[in-house]
Amino acid sequence: MMGFFARAGEYLPLLLEGVVLTLVVTFFSVILSTALGFVWAVMSWTKQPVLVGISRGFITMIRGIPIIVQLFYIYFVMPDIGINLTAVQAGIIGLGIAYSAYQAENFRAGIEAIDKGQIEAAYSIGMTDSLVMRRVILPQALRIVMPPFGNTIIMMLKDSSLVSTITVAELTRQGQLVAASTFDNMTVFTLVALIYLALSLPLTFLTRHLERRFSQT
Repeated sequence: MMGFFARAGEYLPLLLEGVVLTLVVTFFSVILSTALGFVWAVMSWTKQPVLVGISRGFITMIRGIPIIVQLFYIYFVMPDIGINLTAVQAGIIGLGIAYSAYQAENFRAGIEAIDKGQIEAAYSIGMTDSLVMRRVILPQALRIVMPPFGNTIIMMLKDSSLVSTITVAELTRQGQLVAASTFDNMTVFTLVALIYLALSLPLTFLTRHLERRFSQT
């Protein structure tokens, strides 16, 4: 056991370098996926056949393709058509687009949970679509969306490990490099697992707190 802690102390600084990139990729992917997911949800809410079709078609396509394949396509294929991205940029865009489909479903569920009578009443007093969205729908929908939104962030944090497949030196990739140079797979990947757990636990507790708080309102 003492040997484990001694080796862990040696490997930990190297692994923590990967934690920074893990957090960066997760943070910007959350922003991108939230923005795109909201757009897809609003397009569905408009009830315009063309917009609804585009939104549903995109969501179906994205959910049907594995995230790792989307990452490979963005990083390895898009340069063939002149779009060159760094590995980190490709990772953020790939995760953001992939998870925008799930964020869209979160937003759609929140919007559809609003009492239709409130929306009709808003229209009856002359509110426009944008005003109804800002004044009536969003304030209530956000309360419904927050708990599943927290769960989605946790999933994105863990799935950020997939960007290691396109050479992003985040936590998992750093673990692979350290393990390859030390042949100490048990210590290295035990540390990697514990670090992911340490990053996920605060988000898990926050999500549970939000679920309890909003279930009482």
